Amino acid sequence: MKHQFAICLAAFMIAGCSGRDKNQADNSPKPETLIEEYDEAAMDAAIGTARNRVDDFLKILAENGADSFSVKAAIQDGDETEHFWIVNVSYAEGVFSGEIGNDPGIVKNVKAGQAWKVKKDEISDWMYTKGDLIHGGFTIDPLLGSFPKDKADALRSKLVR
Repeated sequence: MKHQFAICLAAFMIAGCSGRDKNQADNSPKPETLIEEYDEAAMDAAIGTARNRVDDFLKILAENGADSFSVKAAIQDGDETEHFWIVNVSYAEGVFSGEIGNDPGIVKNVKAGQAWKVKKDEISDWMYTKGDLIHGGFTIDPLLGSFPKDKADALRSKLVR
Protein backbone atom coordinates (compact mmCIF):
# COMPACT_ATOMS: atom_id res chain seq x y z
CA MET A 1 0.00 0.00 0.00
CA LYS A 2 1.38 3.36 -0.97
CA HIS A 3 1.61 5.86 1.86
CA GLN A 4 1.56 9.62 1.61
CA PHE A 5 4.52 11.39 3.15
CA ALA A 6 4.13 14.72 4.88
CA ILE A 7 7.26 16.58 5.81
CA CYS A 8 7.29 19.51 8.15
CA LEU A 9 10.41 21.42 7.21
CA ALA A 10 9.08 24.93 6.84
CA ALA A 11 11.88 26.05 9.10
CA PHE A 12 14.26 24.87 6.40
CA MET A 13 12.70 27.09 3.73
CA ILE A 14 11.10 24.48 1.53
CA ALA A 15 7.50 25.61 1.82
CA GLY A 16 5.77 25.40 -1.48
CA CYS A 17 7.06 21.96 -2.42
CA SER A 18 3.98 19.87 -2.81
CA GLY A 19 2.26 16.84 -4.13
CA ARG A 20 -1.39 16.00 -3.84
CA ASP A 21 -3.81 13.35 -2.79
CA LYS A 22 -4.83 11.29 -5.81
CA ASN A 23 -8.45 11.63 -4.66
CA GLN A 24 -8.42 15.45 -4.87
CA ALA A 25 -10.08 17.16 -7.78
CA ASP A 26 -7.62 18.75 -10.20
CA ASN A 27 -8.65 22.25 -9.16
CA SER A 28 -8.56 21.71 -5.40
CA PRO A 29 -5.79 23.22 -3.28
CA LYS A 30 -2.76 21.04 -2.63
CA PRO A 31 -1.37 20.59 0.88
CA GLU A 32 2.06 22.21 0.89
CA THR A 33 3.77 19.33 2.67
CA LEU A 34 2.10 16.37 0.95
CA ILE A 35 4.25 14.39 -1.45
CA GLU A 36 2.83 11.47 -3.37
CA GLU A 37 5.42 10.77 -6.07
CA TYR A 38 8.58 9.06 -4.83
CA ASP A 39 10.57 5.86 -5.28
CA GLU A 40 8.88 3.39 -2.93
CA ALA A 41 11.90 1.05 -2.75
CA ALA A 42 14.14 3.99 -1.82
CA MET A 43 11.60 5.07 0.80
CA ASP A 44 11.47 1.57 2.30
CA ALA A 45 15.28 1.52 2.44
CA ALA A 46 15.32 4.96 4.12
CA ILE A 47 12.84 3.79 6.74
CA GLY A 48 15.01 0.72 7.35
CA THR A 49 18.10 2.91 7.78
CA ALA A 50 16.28 5.18 10.25
CA ARG A 51 15.07 2.23 12.31
CA ASN A 52 18.50 0.58 12.27
CA ARG A 53 20.17 3.78 13.47
CA VAL A 54 17.55 5.00 15.97
CA ASP A 55 19.91 4.29 18.87
CA ASP A 56 22.26 6.97 17.45
CA PHE A 57 19.35 9.41 17.71
CA LEU A 58 18.47 8.27 21.23
CA LYS A 59 22.01 8.93 22.41
CA ILE A 60 21.93 12.55 21.18
CA LEU A 61 18.40 13.00 22.54
CA ALA A 62 19.44 11.71 25.99
CA GLU A 63 22.39 14.14 26.00
CA ASN A 64 20.16 16.98 24.76
CA GLY A 65 22.96 17.41 22.24
CA ALA A 66 21.05 19.24 19.50
CA ASP A 67 18.75 22.20 18.87
CA SER A 68 15.62 20.20 17.99
CA PHE A 69 14.47 16.59 17.84
CA SER A 70 11.76 14.94 15.73
CA VAL A 71 10.58 11.48 14.77
CA LYS A 72 8.33 10.57 11.87
CA ALA A 73 5.29 8.37 12.38
CA ALA A 74 2.65 6.84 10.13
CA ILE A 75 -0.84 7.84 11.19
CA GLN A 76 -3.76 5.86 9.89
CA ASP A 77 -7.33 7.08 9.45
CA GLY A 78 -9.50 4.34 7.99
CA ASP A 79 -7.83 3.22 4.75
CA GLU A 80 -5.62 6.32 4.52
CA THR A 81 -2.10 6.63 5.91
CA GLU A 82 -0.04 9.79 6.19
CA HIS A 83 3.41 10.25 7.73
CA PHE A 84 4.01 13.18 10.07
CA TRP A 85 7.00 14.62 11.86
CA ILE A 86 6.37 14.48 15.59
CA VAL A 87 8.21 17.48 17.05
CA ASN A 88 9.46 18.40 20.53
CA VAL A 89 9.97 14.72 21.25
CA SER A 90 10.97 13.02 24.44
CA TYR A 91 11.58 9.32 24.99
CA ALA A 92 10.75 6.96 27.85
CA GLU A 93 10.15 3.23 28.16
CA GLY A 94 10.29 2.53 24.43
CA VAL A 95 7.91 5.33 23.42
CA PHE A 96 8.47 8.73 21.81
CA SER A 97 6.09 11.50 22.88
CA GLY A 98 5.67 14.84 21.16
CA GLU A 99 3.33 16.93 19.02
CA ILE A 100 2.08 16.60 15.45
CA GLY A 101 4.30 19.01 13.50
CA ASN A 102 1.97 20.07 10.69
CA ASP A 103 -1.61 20.09 9.50
CA PRO A 104 -2.77 16.90 7.78
CA GLY A 105 -3.24 16.66 4.04
CA ILE A 106 -5.17 13.37 3.96
CA VAL A 107 -6.06 11.96 7.36
CA LYS A 108 -8.62 13.77 9.45
CA ASN A 109 -7.96 12.28 12.89
CA VAL A 110 -5.04 14.53 13.91
CA LYS A 111 -4.16 18.21 13.85
CA ALA A 112 -1.00 20.27 14.20
CA GLY A 113 0.09 20.60 17.81
CA GLN A 114 -1.83 17.54 18.98
CA ALA A 115 0.01 15.30 21.45
CA TRP A 116 1.13 12.02 19.88
CA LYS A 117 3.03 8.93 20.97
CA VAL A 118 4.79 6.34 18.83
CA LYS A 119 6.73 3.22 19.80
CA LYS A 120 10.43 3.14 18.98
CA ASP A 121 10.01 0.25 16.55
CA GLU A 122 7.13 1.97 14.73
CA ILE A 123 8.86 5.20 13.68
CA SER A 124 9.54 5.76 10.00
CA ASP A 125 12.34 8.28 10.53
CA TRP A 126 14.12 10.56 12.99
CA MET A 127 16.10 13.75 12.78
CA TYR A 128 17.77 16.33 14.91
CA THR A 129 19.12 19.73 14.01
CA LYS A 130 22.31 21.48 15.02
CA GLY A 131 22.38 24.99 13.66
CA ASP A 132 21.11 24.75 10.11
CA LEU A 133 22.22 21.13 9.61
CA ILE A 134 19.80 18.20 9.62
CA HIS A 135 21.10 14.91 11.01
CA GLY A 136 19.07 11.84 10.07
CA GLY A 137 15.95 12.66 8.10
CA PHE A 138 16.63 9.69 5.82
CA THR A 139 13.13 9.73 4.28
CA ILE A 140 13.79 13.23 2.95
CA ASP A 141 16.13 11.83 0.27
CA PRO A 142 13.51 9.88 -1.73
CA LEU A 143 11.24 12.94 -1.70
CA LEU A 144 13.76 15.40 -3.12
CA GLY A 145 13.00 14.37 -6.70
CA SER A 146 9.60 16.05 -6.37
CA PHE A 147 11.12 19.37 -5.27
CA PRO A 148 12.25 22.16 -7.60
CA LYS A 149 15.98 21.68 -8.22
CA ASP A 150 17.07 24.80 -6.32
CA LYS A 151 15.09 23.84 -3.22
CA ALA A 152 16.23 20.21 -3.41
CA ASP A 153 19.86 21.31 -3.71
CA ALA A 154 19.50 23.75 -0.79
CA LEU A 155 18.00 21.07 1.42
CA ARG A 156 20.54 18.44 0.30
CA SER A 157 23.34 20.79 1.37
CA LYS A 158 21.96 20.76 4.95
CA LEU A 159 21.65 16.95 5.29
CA VAL A 160 24.26 15.17 7.35
CA ARG A 161 24.59 11.44 6.84
